Amino acid sequence: MSETQPIDPRYANRSPKSAGKPKKRRNWFLRTVGLIVLLFVLMLIAVPLYAWSRIDKIEAMPTGQRPAETSGTTYLMVGSDARENLSRAERARLHTGGNAGPARTDSIMLMHVPKSGPTVLISIPRDSAVNIPGVQGKQKINAAFNKGPALLIQTIENNTGLRIDHYVEVGFGGFASVIDSIGGIEMCLPKAMNDDKAHINLPAGCQQLDGVKALGYVRSRHADGKNDFGRTERQRQMVGAVAKKAASPSTFLNPIRYYNVATKGVDALTVDKDMSLLDFVRFARGMKAISGSGGVALSVPTSDDNYQLCCNRGDAVKWDTKKATALFNAIKQDNTSGLKSS
Repeated sequence: MSETQPIDPRYANRSPKSAGKPKKRRNWFLRTVGLIVLLFVLMLIAVPLYAWSRIDKIEAMPTGQRPAETSGTTYLMVGSDARENLSRAERARLHTGGNAGPARTDSIMLMHVPKSGPTVLISIPRDSAVNIPGVQGKQKINAAFNKGPALLIQTIENNTGLRIDHYVEVGFGGFASVIDSIGGIEMCLPKAMNDDKAHINLPAGCQQLDGVKALGYVRSRHADGKNDFGRTERQRQMVGAVAKKAASPSTFLNPIRYYNVATKGVDALTVDKDMSLLDFVRFARGMKAISGSGGVALSVPTSDDNYQLCCNRGDAVKWDTKKATALFNAIKQDNTSGLKSS
């Protein structure tokens, strides 16, 4: 007959029920962590879906004969100075002036997202001399936008041979709101910029720009002596910096900032009606690629920035036909690997 072992005094008063408490506490902790992770994932999914439901969609694509589709996706991005949705206080804060006249664009860019290879962002000078359908003689490309996005798209397609798949427009107020929603953007200026027309007076060096200052920074044509070329350089620089910060962990891990960036970002945009959520996600991924090593940013090659237009229409920018054609052919063939930033 076996002898009963004495009970250790340390465990004499512990009941089986109390012995299980540490395990229950562990289970409670794991369930809490799991719930937090689940809510975080749901937020990452739900916020973009809600934001997409708010975005403005318009008829933007031209009709009639158009270039053949490429295997990649090409987006036309324009910055519009349309003022009809801005209050008087907003127009004063953004220094946009009055309501008169049709909308114009301060920036025209093409972003091509290939099946493989680097994403390409191409600036088109708004003073580019091009043939606009229905207009005799060469005009500045900006004039096409005055009559709506469809004519601008048709003009770009006719002069480049590229098929524009989707259209994205950013307004004045929306641009400033996006910059403010990510806490401003840091820009490093090689020299001071003072432009009364753009309402900026910025010192040289690295500094944080809020929405109003960032808007003046990308609109200025007279502060650096480079006219439209300097402006397109700054616009490409700003696009990359904004995309990088908007996609950073500091945004995704901050629910308030994440919500503000998503909602204010789409409130700033107008897209074509044919764009799907998947197309928009591809656009966002392309923007992110531009901000890092997976993208190439350049401008349409030019040969003359004092090209005289017919009939007293002023100076314009003439493309370098040979180099521009080679660039657009590379995009059409979805062959972006040999392109380099400029």
